[in-house]
This record gives sequence, structure tokens and C-alpha cells, in this order.
Amino acid sequence: MSRYTVAVLVKNKFGVLNRVTSMFRRRQFNISALTVSETETNEYSRITVVFGGEENAKQQLVNQLYKLPDVHSIKEFDDNNAVSFELLLVKMKNEQKSREDIRGAAEAFGATTVDYSKDYITLRLTDSSRRIDDFINLLREYSILEICRTGSVSLEKGSETIRQNLNL
Repeated sequence: MSRYTVAVLVKNKFGVLNRVTSMFRRRQFNISALTVSETETNEYSRITVVFGGEENAKQQLVNQLYKLPDVHSIKEFDDNNAVSFELLLVKMKNEQKSREDIRGAAEAFGATTVDYSKDYITLRLTDSSRRIDDFINLLREYSILEICRTGSVSLEKGSETIRQNLNL
């Protein structure tokens, strides 16, 4: 099974997100990450979905998404044609025995301390999904109190934009 990242440019209207995600549900795709935001204009929203599946089923899904009236454009991304990042916030138990190891891991991965007390340390990391997974796996040796991570956000490399491929 392959992993895919797809951006869907849609009209910024009530119910559109539900119609798009329902298409994934009906096709039995498990969404592993989902981000939604307005674009450079409030007329459109951009839905970025990361999911796993087979190539032919993914292509059928994309074809079905294009049939939705509020979908204007779809862009498929991979490591070669896109810049993609995620945001991670992780709250760690602040214990004397692990404090320096946690700080060392944070420094090695480029994570920033964004909140600190005698009981906990909260770190922020913006990086690729793979690096965030690696960072979390390293921290699992210590006391993770809470994790919150965004889905992937992706933009195509080069000067082309998703709006240039409008499906009107």
C-alpha cells in the first residue's frame, strides 16, 4: 500500500469538507492526516489529505472528487514535486533523570522549547512527517504526557500553483 498526499482546492462554503471527506469514506480510504484552511482569497479553501491505498483506487477517488461541484482543482504531491511540513507539539514530563536527554534530542532535531515548568516541557518541531515520526519514537523512551500534530501542508515546487489547474 502506498501513501499519497493530495491537495483539493474547493469553494469555501458550508458542507464542502464533509462532502470531500465522505468520498474518502465511501471509497474506504483511511485518512492519516487532514488540514484545511482558507487560501490567499476567502473564496477558496485548500484541503490537504494524506492517506494510504492502491494506485488504481486512488486514481478513481481523484476522478470522483473532480465530479463534486465545489471542487475546482486537485494536486497530487510527492517528495520530488512538493515542499511538505508538519507541526508537532509534544509535552514531556520534566524529570531530573531525563531532562538533559530530552534537551539533547530536541537540539538534534531542531525542536524549540515553547513552554517550561518544573513539571513539564513542551517542545515544538516543524519538519517532514518522517522526521517528526523519528523524533516521537526517540522521545517514547521518556515520559510523553501529550502529543498534538497537524497534518501535512504541501505546496508544489516551482512557480505553478493549484489555482492554475482550475476544473471549471
